[in-house]
Amino acid sequence: MTAASVSPTPGTVPPGTPLLQVRDLNAYYGQSHVLHGVNLHVNPGEVVSLIGRNGAGKTTTLKSIMGVLRSRTGQITFGGQDIARLPSHKVAARGLAWVPEERAILGTLSVKENLELPPARSGGWTTERAYEAFPVLRERGHHPGSKLSGGEQQMLAIVRVLRSGPKLLLLDEPSEGLAPVIVQAIGRIIAELQREGLSVLLVEQNLKFATRLADRHYVFVDGEVVDEVRREDVPARQADLLRYLSV
Repeated sequence: MTAASVSPTPGTVPPGTPLLQVRDLNAYYGQSHVLHGVNLHVNPGEVVSLIGRNGAGKTTTLKSIMGVLRSRTGQITFGGQDIARLPSHKVAARGLAWVPEERAILGTLSVKENLELPPARSGGWTTERAYEAFPVLRERGHHPGSKLSGGEQQMLAIVRVLRSGPKLLLLDEPSEGLAPVIVQAIGRIIAELQREGLSVLLVEQNLKFATRLADRHYVFVDGEVVDEVRREDVPARQADLLRYLSV
């Protein structure tokens, strides 16, 4: 077998090639056509945000990428390999990790049990690193997940999926409803993860939070990507971005 015929390792891409590529993605809830030809990509080590009003299709896009929403058409490649037909657990095994808006922690288990239940994979966060990133989780280690504040639950949800050592982290509204000090702490961790080479696809309505972290922004309106704004263009496009997010 020649070197050229060897398949790439899932999640690894040649230089200059997107880590995640979504082409002509259409998605449906029953008979409702909710995503219309969505195209986007995430490069290795890049933070990309999806912004737009409620119901614009941002969360549906994440669900489609993860294989949670199966009623869709189009091409989704990760590390150069097609993942569009894979069930969600196989998508996760390729190196994608998703923190849904509802966080999905196990309320009857303690913080420590929530952290230790998913086995740590190579390159994944240890429990000790989770505690170093968010010291409050160590303090609350024996408290059940249901007794945590919203901010504490969000911290736990993020570090729990990082135990899998993902190459791409999907975050759905991580700052929603949280105190500013918690939002700052989560932003700090996202920036740290990017410095370590992790890619992040971020759904956000908090424009200040998104523009501080993301290299590029895809703007969603009624299930379509209508604009793409790069970090360096944000100051000049601020009014446009606010208009897209206005009610």
